[in-house]
Amino acid sequence: MTITMNTTRIPTIYQMQQFVSGLAEIECRCNNRNEAYSFIAQVLRKHQYTRLKKADKGIIRAFIGQVTGYSSANVTILIKRFIRCRELKLAKRTQPVFESRFNRDDIVELARIDEIHQNLSGPAMVVILKREYELFGNQACKRLANISSSHLYNLRSTKVYKNIRVHYQKTKPSVVNIGKRVKPFIDGIPGHVRVDTVHQGDKDGEKGVYHVNLVDEITQMEVIVAVEGISERYMIPALDLAIKMFPFKVIGFHSDNGSEYINKIVAELLNKLKIEQTKSRPRHSGDNGLVESKNGSVIRKNLGYMHIPRTSENVAAINKWYMNWFIPYINYHRPCAYRKTEITDKGKQIHKYPKDGYKTPYEKLKSLAKDKVELKPELSFELLDLQAYAMSDTNWANHMQIAKEYMWKSIQF
Repeated sequence: MTITMNTTRIPTIYQMQQFVSGLAEIECRCNNRNEAYSFIAQVLRKHQYTRLKKADKGIIRAFIGQVTGYSSANVTILIKRFIRCRELKLAKRTQPVFESRFNRDDIVELARIDEIHQNLSGPAMVVILKREYELFGNQACKRLANISSSHLYNLRSTKVYKNIRVHYQKTKPSVVNIGKRVKPFIDGIPGHVRVDTVHQGDKDGEKGVYHVNLVDEITQMEVIVAVEGISERYMIPALDLAIKMFPFKVIGFHSDNGSEYINKIVAELLNKLKIEQTKSRPRHSGDNGLVESKNGSVIRKNLGYMHIPRTSENVAAINKWYMNWFIPYINYHRPCAYRKTEITDKGKQIHKYPKDGYKTPYEKLKSLAKDKVELKPELSFELLDLQAYAMSDTNWANHMQIAKEYMWKSIQF
């Protein structure tokens, strides 16, 4: 039995019982809460709800709940309100409704840029969005350009955003007396690089590709080179190439005590280039902390932990992507946090990372005093600007991700 009705035709208690029991169908649609409240009031008023027996009241409550979709608790509240006021009306809104500052298009643009940059931290992404609008003229970031890092995380937690965005190998201790076991004294001058090696996984007893990671302590400019192994045969050409890729003169080389760096061959190379070699002290895990943090936030984040066979073809494919896209991205388009140290009256050091201190490594290099920056003779800031501002941060990151996809396709597993 099917009973077709609208909100002006009220069924009998028998028809309601048939519907609740599943023996009859009632077609009734309430397009909004106003219609639902009006229909509930009509049902209660017609059947004189307060005079009914308990069983009939239960039928009406079950019927109202099934037709409107309201929970039992909501139906109880509405019936009590009707008995008290003899009518049902929507409560007037007491809180003011403010227009949202960021609309759906802004959240979609944020999700797009986040995906390309692989979810940088909030303060770093704030700098990216500001540069996108002010430096590179991306009009889609007009409102996002002034967003705070805390509200950026709020947008990341919205349903719109979520619908769009659906280890280290320990080195063996060494007793070789090469390199000074001290923390380098840098005096605010770029050129003191921290070095470490990242291994790209084992499989069936076979070693994978190695990544040699060099990071300048002052500017955080970074150079990465992939190698087939950590013997002198591969490490010396890789280190020589990496040192030459920095735009300034390298004057310090600090590593842990791994044998790939603490050996006579590397020492001879550094002596030839007049670079001071130092190594980490025992029980001072922070001596090489900068480059180790970059191992995770830069290399592991972009290449993961999966095993990549260490063939010359695979190494060449990775290095091609590094040189053409990835190294320019992390140095010219990826903001980093820079520490500011304050000393209290009691002499205690407090380290802070202010929001306005986020810069790209290249911006940090340009902000240093001229007497502390010694670019290589063939380079100038005018030449470096051509590469730094040839493309917006997000466009470069997008091309970098596309190039990475081609790199993965060319790698032989």
